[in-house]
Amino acid sequence: MDGRRIWVVGHRGMVGSAIVRRLVREPVDLLTAPRATLDLTEQQEVRSWVKANRPEVVVLAAAKVGGIAANARYPVDFLYDNLTMQTNVMRAAADAGVQKFLFLGSSCVYPKFADQPIHESALLTGPLEPTNQWYAVAKIAGLKLAEAYRVQHGLDFISAMPTNLYGPGDNYDLESSHVIPALLRKAVEARDAGAETMIVWGSGTPRREFMHVDDLADALVFVLRHYSDAEHINIGSGVDVTIAELAQTVCNVVGCNATLQFDSSRPDGTPRKLMDSGKLSRLGWSSRISLRDGLVDALRHFHTADAA
Repeated sequence: MDGRRIWVVGHRGMVGSAIVRRLVREPVDLLTAPRATLDLTEQQEVRSWVKANRPEVVVLAAAKVGGIAANARYPVDFLYDNLTMQTNVMRAAADAGVQKFLFLGSSCVYPKFADQPIHESALLTGPLEPTNQWYAVAKIAGLKLAEAYRVQHGLDFISAMPTNLYGPGDNYDLESSHVIPALLRKAVEARDAGAETMIVWGSGTPRREFMHVDDLADALVFVLRHYSDAEHINIGSGVDVTIAELAQTVCNVVGCNATLQFDSSRPDGTPRKLMDSGKLSRLGWSSRISLRDGLVDALRHFHTADAA
């Protein structure tokens, strides 16, 4: 990877910006393309950009993402936009003969009731969680397209499957965000208002694994250097907590003393989701940022974003 021209697609997003932060410490030539100058849903624009800039390695971190509410409200956007972007970028990269391509999946591609912890082989072994199926189907297609390029054309296309992420650059809109940024915002607002209660969506019983996005970025650089196989590779922290435990930890970090109230009218989603990251750990990488330390960092960045 040293000395290569690496295109981080989606460099302004939470994941993409973390990858950029990590890659600036490596001896590589970073390439980025702002959304204003390159529309990833337009195939010819993508092909022309790749031809002009000649990336040797591509990391596809661009995606339309959102929480349960956003997935339910905009199913076409989550399916069509993600399918279009990833197909355009992969095709252009393959035609240009890039040396390595890393596609990022999502843990939601696994069956709703997959055995825990979830091994890579669980893909396509059962029904998806309905609340995010549109996004999941698009990501499954991306995984399989990367595998297909490897099978048909012998290209070094690989895929990584991150667990639930949080950190700098996250989305804090209460209707479209994921659980950690939503809880951080609620806790800060409840603390500042002196509220006695704080509403948490769902029953609080589902278990989730979380990883700070800077941890993921470090893992992805490791994977670029050390992994080359048709099967995707899981990337997780190896630790899961209930949503109730998470909410209380967030409140402790924020300094919010409100009593938690759980809104069971809101969907819980998958009962448990913990990745089996044994393949990655056997290669020699493991998570370094604890949930509490990561939340402290996320809170600092939330205040920065809120002030802006």
